[in-house]
Amino acid sequence: MAVPVADAAYGHIATKEDHITEERLIGTNTENAVRSYFKDIPVMIQIARCESAFRHTLPDGTVLRGKVDGADTGVMQINMRYHSQKARELGLDLTNLYDNLTYARDLYERQGTRPWASSASCWSPTIAMN
Repeated sequence: MAVPVADAAYGHIATKEDHITEERLIGTNTENAVRSYFKDIPVMIQIARCESAFRHTLPDGTVLRGKVDGADTGVMQINMRYHSQKARELGLDLTNLYDNLTYARDLYERQGTRPWASSASCWSPTIAMN
């Protein structure tokens, strides 16, 4: 099932056209991975929906980068400028889907939803629904 994406995505990277194209090419594998990995933290599922429309890569195979800040990386839009050193210390590659999710979980456990505050107007209303 496709998830609607606002015309101006909160993570500043997703558009309806991009989501439809990627879904047609690869199905919902990334969305399923996110939903499975964060089944115990529903807000993180909503954050991924808002930040990247559940996309980790583009149709050409490159890793999704932010439109406003190109350092924002992958499905969880982890900013490389601020988080690459800590990710490396943990042995994680933020361009890898599962490492991106793993780092997002670690970040959530340390800081809650603060790192994704800029997209809160998109995901916070959905928290009560989960």
